[in-house]
Amino acid sequence: MFESKYSKVLTAILVIVIVAIVGLLGFLAFDFIQNYLVTNDASDFVEDFKGETNSDENTTIADANTTNTDNTNPFEGLESTGNGSGSTTRTYKGFGVLGTMEIPATNFKYPILEKVTKKSIETAVAFQWGAGVNQVGNTVIIGHNYRNGLFFSNNKKLQIGDKIYITDNAGTEMTYTIYDKFETSDSDTSFYQRDTAGKPEVTLSTCTDDSSARLIILARVE
Repeated sequence: MFESKYSKVLTAILVIVIVAIVGLLGFLAFDFIQNYLVTNDASDFVEDFKGETNSDENTTIADANTTNTDNTNPFEGLESTGNGSGSTTRTYKGFGVLGTMEIPATNFKYPILEKVTKKSIETAVAFQWGAGVNQVGNTVIIGHNYRNGLFFSNNKKLQIGDKIYITDNAGTEMTYTIYDKFETSDSDTSFYQRDTAGKPEVTLSTCTDDSSARLIILARVE
């Protein structure tokens, strides 16, 4: 009788373990498929975008206003240095696109969306503040760190000297070289309005893995 009860307990534990393993494998499979679809869609868009801009002889760089987040945030009140959003003749999943970004070191290929909203940064990376894509001055681009490879999740792997390639709506591709990497608070904007010596620069901003701070990448056109 004791052995029968013991056997039933072991069977119940085994069933629970099997269910837990199946559930975990299912979750991992779903996450993998979702990540694959998101990154594949973004990569395909980047390639199509570059092909379209290279073949479009009538595309020009246009003036536009700086785009900011929908809600009050610590960046409000900073003076933008130029035309933030640029020409948005193309869209990605319903969002205006300012250009594309590629980072070979992390296999990153995504469009740069024209505006930071809750939904836009669940779709790609987005323009936060500054001079505008490939414009003289600093341009801030933000993205989520989901710790699963999507968006800016792999920015922690970037090193000084790594390259960032940004193509704008005029078809101009510029190469940026990372020259600084640091962590700071989510309210720190002291590095936004910096002297870029008359060159385009880009700031990539995301949260750290534990979400306790912001991971900042600075890069400039050499």
